[in-house]
Amino acid sequence: MATTKWVLDPTHSEVQFKVKHLVISTVSGFFKSFEGSLTTDNDNFENAEIDFSLDVNSIDTNQEQRDGHLKSPEFFDAEKYPKISFKSTSFTKNGDDYKLQGNLTIKDITKPVTLDVELGGSATDFYGNTKAGFEITGKINRKEFGLTWDGVTEAGAIVVGEDIKLHINVQFAKQA
Repeated sequence: MATTKWVLDPTHSEVQFKVKHLVISTVSGFFKSFEGSLTTDNDNFENAEIDFSLDVNSIDTNQEQRDGHLKSPEFFDAEKYPKISFKSTSFTKNGDDYKLQGNLTIKDITKPVTLDVELGGSATDFYGNTKAGFEITGKINRKEFGLTWDGVTEAGAIVVGEDIKLHINVQFAKQA
């Protein structure tokens, strides 16, 4: 069976995360630099092999001081661990959507995660390139990946929630 290689189009993709702040509001952030690929059997996405990585130094929460704290050893330790990576172990059809399972590595900790994937479809762009779009959502617990910094206010409120919601929109370009 012929395999097809697809490469991430960063111009038409975004990686966003959300975390609770003081348990009462949500802070959003992005990673601005990332890369990925998927390998399929022909044009069938089921059982695709997916590799994805993020540049930790590209984190952006729209607040420079917070971004610096997130890059510090108290959180991601970007100097020592510059990449967050994901490698799929399965990609299976689930009704009209897909379940993506794989190993997520943050810092030096690798854990299995399951994400929900909606195939937006595929289309041909102005230049004759075939593109496929996916929306990926899920949730991870930051503490399971060694992101254990905690702050507590004088009143006892937790500063940063443990659950991180992931919202990823990606577009892949089919390689000739």
